[in-house]
Amino acid sequence: MILVERSAHVVAPVEVVWDVVQRAEQLPAWLAGVRAAEVLSGEGFGRRQLVQAGRGAAHEAEVIAFQEPNLIGWRERAKGAGARAEARTEIYVQLTADEEEGGTIVRLIVVRWPAGPVKAALLRLGLRRVGADLEDSLARLTDLAAVG
Repeated sequence: MILVERSAHVVAPVEVVWDVVQRAEQLPAWLAGVRAAEVLSGEGFGRRQLVQAGRGAAHEAEVIAFQEPNLIGWRERAKGAGARAEARTEIYVQLTADEEEGGTIVRLIVVRWPAGPVKAALLRLGLRRVGADLEDSLARLTDLAAVG
């Protein structure tokens, strides 16, 4: 298991940030590496969605954590030729009201279970990029939430 986490302060109420992060169709606007996303079925916990990465890979995802307005998490599994069933990624977005400064503390967490030791080694080499992508995502989310 490989875990990468970043957090940031967003100058917007939790409810405004929640409105952005819980909608699948908003993922491409703020989550780095996502080209398109659509709901396949359901709402809230158990919702199924299709997430297309910028490099063309499609991932079917299921919402595995949903506590409005503070937590959403989904599990992605690679789909298509050559996809390994044991490889998976979980992404969590945790929102906490910032009582002192106002606004919201946003915590992004990515947990990956690579398909085998070679993939794990390659993933560890790319951890800096994953962290940079999370920081970019937080900056984009900050801009979106500020617009409102």
